[in-house]
Amino acid sequence: MQAISLEGKTAIVTGASSGIGKATARALAEAGVRVAGGARRTERLETEIALPLDVMDPESCARFVAEAVERLGGAVDILFNNAGLALGRAPFTESSEEDEAAVFGTNVTGLVRITRLCLPHIRDGGHVVNMGSVAGRQAYEGGATYIAAKFAERGFTYALREDLLGRPIRITTVDAGMVDTEFSLVRFKGDEEKARAVYEGVQPMVAEDIADCVMFALTRPWHVNVDEIVVKATQQASGGRIHREA
Repeated sequence: MQAISLEGKTAIVTGASSGIGKATARALAEAGVRVAGGARRTERLETEIALPLDVMDPESCARFVAEAVERLGGAVDILFNNAGLALGRAPFTESSEEDEAAVFGTNVTGLVRITRLCLPHIRDGGHVVNMGSVAGRQAYEGGATYIAAKFAERGFTYALREDLLGRPIRITTVDAGMVDTEFSLVRFKGDEEKARAVYEGVQPMVAEDIADCVMFALTRPWHVNVDEIVVKATQQASGGRIHREA
């Protein structure tokens, strides 16, 4: 099966300032794609088109999509909904309204909003890729809000696939396990010791591993839709079961 070329295509990537978003934006650019990246930390964006974006803010999303589409020439081939986060790793009884709003607002409402805004501009042969998680497939302790959000992301992905059936747009969710990015640092609200402990005794995946998965889905022949890619570190059986070397 021969991979298709992405040369000359256009892409929008959210959460493009670090981790998986940055790695995927870089891989797309190397494949000849013009990339518009959005993030709150615009100074860390390396995309050809670098724009401010807060997916929790409707006005920010509308401005971002409008400018990105205009600067990409009026049409989009690839949308990578990557912006997401988790906050805390504790029983739900310790959850807060503020954290819940941030997790749902970023992972669910923000993703849905960006997709809705971009869909009118995605041309035939386009592809929507959503960044999921193994947390959206199997629950583990201490992550109820994030797990709920990622279950919602996967549900939305499949519902969108149903609604767009017959329109030439492919849709994929990439459900990743343990990846060594800033994810854990954000989850533990800047506590570097707790963030480092997540990866102790384990060889986690890195952002480029997930970017490879995204690129695989994007470059399949047109008649092939990769519905989902589930990828975990070898030492990880599920979101909560990890084998750590002494």
